[in-house]
Amino acid sequence: MRIGLLGGTGPAGSALGLRLASIGFEIVLGSRDASRAQTVCDELIKKWPEYRLNISGGDNDDAARCEIVVIATPWDSAATVVNEHTQDLAGKIVVTMANALVRVGKEFQPLVPPRGSIAAHVQAEIPLSRVVAAFQHLPATELGRLGHEVDSDVLICSDDPVATATISEIVTKIPGCRPLNAGTLSNALAIEAFTAVLLQLNVRYKTRVAPRLTGIPERGDKV
Repeated sequence: MRIGLLGGTGPAGSALGLRLASIGFEIVLGSRDASRAQTVCDELIKKWPEYRLNISGGDNDDAARCEIVVIATPWDSAATVVNEHTQDLAGKIVVTMANALVRVGKEFQPLVPPRGSIAAHVQAEIPLSRVVAAFQHLPATELGRLGHEVDSDVLICSDDPVATATISEIVTKIPGCRPLNAGTLSNALAIEAFTAVLLQLNVRYKTRVAPRLTGIPERGDKV
């Protein structure tokens, strides 16, 4: 399976792409600058020679043509970027991992976009795609440390049950991660906003936290 990351050269996108490549997926890191994307991929391959990483760089058009597409751009450009690739994204599973946050003094605070969430805004821009909100809470540093488990639940929400199940299956392959079906896309508002709490905990306790919910069977509820 080929997974493309639009705007995938930043810390979160490249770390997720690296982790997915390490478990056998073919990854295309997209960027407005294809040469920059390839440079990032070359650096990842050089850093982790013990892994046979099937990861390559290209422009965002290359990433948008993959079977599953992850939006890894900054939150305020996610809707604009997907709008540029409406045709390529039609009918596909499109994952949003962005959080609308702002730093006020020493604290992070969530912003509420006009449509309620980044995921909802993206879905409105590409109505023929199957948008999924996922990966918002995974620390990029931990994702990028191959050989170490991430140790986190991954909350997944979408209006398309098949899309939820597909992303859940991908998450199960990431060591230490457990997918949880968090309902429809309307719940993306709460999931995105909760990231501000996690970041504040990181600052206060000088660590990198990730959610792990109790009281749920090991494999999560039914998807």
